[in-house]
Amino acid sequence: MSYQPSPLRLQREEARRLASRRSTWLALSSTVVVGIVLIFVVTGASGFDRVRETFFSAHYAWKALPQVLSGLWLNLRVMLIAEIFVLIFGLLIALARTTKSPVLLPVRLLAAAYTDIFRGLPLLLVLLLVGLGIPGLQISWLPNSAVLLGTVSLVLTYSAYVAEVIRAGIEAVNPAQRMAARALGLTQSQTQRFVILPQALRKVTPPLLNDLVSLQKDSGLISVLGAIDAIRAAGIQTAQSFNFTPYLVAGALFVALTIPLTRFTDWLTRRQDRARQQQGQW
Repeated sequence: MSYQPSPLRLQREEARRLASRRSTWLALSSTVVVGIVLIFVVTGASGFDRVRETFFSAHYAWKALPQVLSGLWLNLRVMLIAEIFVLIFGLLIALARTTKSPVLLPVRLLAAAYTDIFRGLPLLLVLLLVGLGIPGLQISWLPNSAVLLGTVSLVLTYSAYVAEVIRAGIEAVNPAQRMAARALGLTQSQTQRFVILPQALRKVTPPLLNDLVSLQKDSGLISVLGAIDAIRAAGIQTAQSFNFTPYLVAGALFVALTIPLTRFTDWLTRRQDRARQQQGQW
């Protein structure tokens, strides 16, 4: 005999469907109303025609697109290289901060000082200090490339943030996991490598992805050192035409670059939340 839901359950499911449809229609209606109001407010402004011509010119957007795309390719290369080094250095700093060995106390103090300093300094200030200070030393074997110095600045700053995220993940692992691994005969390094780190990284994957999204956007700040990335290319086009549309082109390309990773981060976060709920951790 097949299962037949009770009338009360059918009634509750129907009530949920009605409430869901009502919420959807309310959300859609409010969105449409707000959109219409914004359109009337913006288009009714006295300076709308001038702003449209200055910021939303299809002619200047198409003209600036090749140069801005060329600059964006530089941003992509800087971002990918910086992400690799940020993850490596962030992991090393996090391990240094979580070590319990008395011999490594100086290393632990240095790691703590590093994260405190570079989390407190604005990225723009780090870019200026590194990008202008290192060439000012006039040491022949030190690099003077604006792109390289900008990448170094990004790595220095974001390694501190990533290190704290990874450290939080390591400390969030239940201490019983470490004790069980040591009881099975694993060494301290083996326990860290095969038991602690895999669980820690799985816990902090969404925050790490959010940091990488921020790194994608902040790669555009290397333009302050003179690197011709997407933002600097847009600035050059704007200086030639006195039209600000190239900046919107650069902004649209950065948004298109970050949206996929942002949506993936949201999906991964929801997936992990559902997994915790199914495991009864909440």
